Parts: sequence; structure tokens; C-alpha cells
Amino acid sequence: MATASAPQGLGDAASDRAFFGHPGGLSTLFFSEMWERFSYYGMRALLILFMTATVAEGGLGFDTATAGAIYGMYTAMVYMTNLPGGWLADRVFGQRRAVLYGGILIASGHFSMAVPTIPSFYLGLVLIIFGTGLLKPNISVIVGQLYGKDDDRRDAGFSIFYMGINLGAFIAPLVCGYLAQDAGFAARLASWGFDPTHAWHWGFGAAGIGMTLGLIQYVLGARKLGTAGLHPSPAPPDQAAADRRNATIGIVGVVVLLILLAVAASNGAVSLLTIADSAGYLLGAVTIGFFAWLFLGGDWTKEERDRLIVISVFFLAAALFWSVFEQAGSTLNLFADRNTRTVILGYEFPSSWFQSVNSLFIIIFAPVFAWLWVTLGKKQPASPMKFSLGLIGVGLGFLVLVPAARLSADGTLVSPLWLVMTYLLHTWAELCLSPVGLSSMTKLAPARIVSLMMGVWFLGASVGNYIGGRVGGMYESLSLPTLFGVVALFGIAAGILMLLTSRKLTQMMHGVR
Repeated sequence: MATASAPQGLGDAASDRAFFGHPGGLSTLFFSEMWERFSYYGMRALLILFMTATVAEGGLGFDTATAGAIYGMYTAMVYMTNLPGGWLADRVFGQRRAVLYGGILIASGHFSMAVPTIPSFYLGLVLIIFGTGLLKPNISVIVGQLYGKDDDRRDAGFSIFYMGINLGAFIAPLVCGYLAQDAGFAARLASWGFDPTHAWHWGFGAAGIGMTLGLIQYVLGARKLGTAGLHPSPAPPDQAAADRRNATIGIVGVVVLLILLAVAASNGAVSLLTIADSAGYLLGAVTIGFFAWLFLGGDWTKEERDRLIVISVFFLAAALFWSVFEQAGSTLNLFADRNTRTVILGYEFPSSWFQSVNSLFIIIFAPVFAWLWVTLGKKQPASPMKFSLGLIGVGLGFLVLVPAARLSADGTLVSPLWLVMTYLLHTWAELCLSPVGLSSMTKLAPARIVSLMMGVWFLGASVGNYIGGRVGGMYESLSLPTLFGVVALFGIAAGILMLLTSRKLTQMMHGVR
């Protein structure tokens, strides 16, 4: 049996059970991702609330349409950059260095947002976008490399990894939300001689500290990973040189584009909404262009092409799922802040604390789902069936809020139990789809583009986040029962369609036509 410190590769993966019956390297990745998600969800819990807060309250004073557009653009770009991040790992850095560089950029971005100026706020968003693009897909690929292809522990391992994600996501809104929104902490800031309206930036700074802790843990625990993710994919010397040259040109081009956009925005030549709309067009073009290249430009075997078709369907399902689920940071965050009672036993808590509920449920139920998949073994539902359950569940979560929205129409603050029930249904839906989707990508993707295809999974999240942010921008322009009802309908309908095609997709996954 391999010890936690022994180098591990696929040859000894089956016997390595150093971390709760899983490879020892999973512990390093578990805690690294936990702190990265602490930083991301800590900041995300505050983002739309900070943008819609008045200037007198220390916010930016945006209307919900503008704030929703910026929120959607930011969260979409966070995931869209997973595509070039995966390519850079495959061709230039290797997954291990890509994760390290990404973490450094993310920490720098959060600390930039801790500075109470408009330029530092936008700079921070940009740094987090590119840092997450490097870190997010590649740390998941390393998880997959800890297991043999036919290891039945793989789905359970991703569920455990997913629990680490949600442990960080649970703690983050409690800490960052307290610093940013709690009246008692604001009073303490004033007593210490600080401007209490800058409390938002204390929350952003706490997110940066979390990412720094994650980087330290990642470096110290790297020995447990052995050779997993250590090197880029083998390539001839001339190809490797061309890849490095293309990477340099691409990075310089992006930096120049960002500088031009910043100058144009500061001069009033373009508006924030125009930039957000342009980001949506870019996202659509990248999505269409990528899948066109994938199917028209690749020399795939028949089995690989079938699997790529399944990946494409999973992409569409994931995009629809995340467009509903990721309204937690926009629509549901606004509903918590404006329409929900935030008092328990006489204590008024920050509305951003609702962002921890989903993660708390994940921590409770992730081991249950992991145990369930392992216990069922070969009898567990196939991945397409799990996807359909996830889509139906996330739609039902919004359906629950339709009567709550009607109750709050006259300004009444509704019970927090409405949101709690929504997050419970969303949790069960997420556990059916998200860790299973991550695992499926590592199993279905051709070996030579595995990191790139993990980027495709997160591209689906990018499309969903963009749509979800723009839907959140309709919070003031549509009646809430209508808004929640339409969102619910889309999720449930997509789940039923996935259910009807699940058998065929399962056959294609296993090379049966």
C-alpha cells in the first residue's frame, strides 16, 4: 500500500488509500481547492450587493440591470478562460504549474479589490478571471489523474473533492459577509478610526487571505501528487516551440485589448453595458467556433467522435443547469437581501449568509451521495440519467419560490425557510450533476486534449453564468412570480428532454450505436 508521501502514478493508484480510502494526493487537492473556493465564493457573495449598494453605503450605486450584466460577464469570463487555461496546461505549463500561477493571480486580484477605488475593483476582477481560468480546470484534471480509468472510486473521489469545494464555499460568506455587512463590525471599524463604509473591502481582503493559505498548502503538499499533472503533454520540439510562441502572442494580445477597453471606458467611449453585451457575443462566438473546430478539424476515431457528441450534449445540459443554479449569486442574493427576513432569535444576520446554505447542505449530503454511488457500483444510474435528475431538481428549486414571491409582492419579508428549501433542492440537483459531470469529462475526453475538454465543461458553466447574471438583471423589470416561474420551467423541461435521450447517450458513451 502506498503511503501518503510516496510518489504515485496510475500504476499504484488502485492500492493507494491514504486519504479516506482514496489516493493521498487527494488531500492536497482537497484543501487547495477548499481555500480557492473560499476566496471565490467569499467575494461572489458580496459582488452584486456591493454593486447595487448606494455610494453612501460604500457601494457603487448601480441599478440591477447594470449590476446583473457586470456580474454575469464576470462569472462567465471566470469560466470561459478555463478553455485557454486548459490549453496552456496541456501545451506549455503542465497542470501543476498552471494551478500555482492561477492561485497567485487570484490572490492578487482579491487584494486589489481590498483597495477602495474603482480602478482597483475592476483590476481585481480581471486578475481573478485569468487566475481562475488557469487553476479551475487543471486542479480537476489532476484529481482524475490520481485514479485508473476503470477505478470505481473515481466518482466518489470527485464527490469528496466537491465536498472540499463546498467547505470553503460554506465558510466564506460567513466570514466575508460578516466583515462587509455586519453593523457591529462596521461600528468597530469606526471606533478604530477606519471608514465603516469601506467594510466591503475588508470582506474582499479576507478572500485574498484565503487564497494565500491555499497556495501555501498546495506547495507544501505537492509531494503527495507524485508525477500527476507535472508535465505538459509530450510534443515534438518544433510543436512545443510553436505552442510557447502562440501562448506569448495570445497573452500579449489580451493585455493590449484590456488596456484599450480600460482607456475607452474611462473616456466614456463605451459603457459598461456595451462591454457586457460584447462579452456575451464573444462567449457565443467562442462556443460555436470551438465546437465547429472540434468536430471538423479533429482526426477522431468513431468511438472518440461518439464520445465527443455525448460531451456536447453534457455541455448543453450543464449550460442550462448553471443558468438556473448560478442565480444564487444574483437573483437569489437579491431576494435574500430585499424580500427575506434576516432575523433569527432576535439576531439580525447579513443577507449574504444565505450563500452558505447550499454549501452546508453539500457538506451534509456529499458523503451520502458518494456512499450511494459506491454502494450501487455498476447498478448506479448512468451519467445522462443523473444529469436529468439534476436539471429537474434545479427547476423545482425555483418553482418553490413562486408562492414566496407572491407573498412578498406587497413588501412583506418572507420566511427564510423558502430560500432554505430552494437551496436544499438545488443541493440534491447539484450532487446529481456537477461532480458526475467532472468525472465524465475525464473519462470521455481523448487523452491528448483532456485538459482542454475539462475547459469545455467549464465553458458550459460560463454560458450558464452569463445567462444567469442577465436574468438577475431583470429583478426589477419583471414580476418575481413570473421571473421565478419561467426559470423553473426551463430547468424542468430540459431535465425531461435529457431523460428521454439518456439511454441512447449511455450507449454512445460505451461505444454502442
